[in-house]
Amino acid sequence: MPQGPRIERVGEEFREILAEEIPKLKDPRIGFVTVTGVKVTADLRRAWVYYTAFGEDRERASTRAGLRSAIPRLRGVIGKQVRLKFLPELEFHEDASLEQAARIDRLIARLNDGGVAEDGDDG
Repeated sequence: MPQGPRIERVGEEFREILAEEIPKLKDPRIGFVTVTGVKVTADLRRAWVYYTAFGEDRERASTRAGLRSAIPRLRGVIGKQVRLKFLPELEFHEDASLEQAARIDRLIARLNDGGVAEDGDDG
């Protein structure tokens, strides 16, 4: 469902603020994080923050926990920088699109080399 221009602007502003603030967090659980996008509801009361994090599953789980614990602080930063009637609830979701794109590239390369995808490797 497409978002309106105002909602998209608010989401982009949130993305910029969070991309600036997350590296400043002092939580050792949070690794290298890139905020890839923010989707905001029409009433601006909820925002889904999509991010990528490097590392193994354990390190990414640690980053996820660190980001969840930092939500109150990040909401406060957004509240100071953006004038809104309501401060949105934040939800962090790991963006798997980069991993999916890399997997598709590997499958295409394998097909171009004449290889056949093995069972369990395609899904």
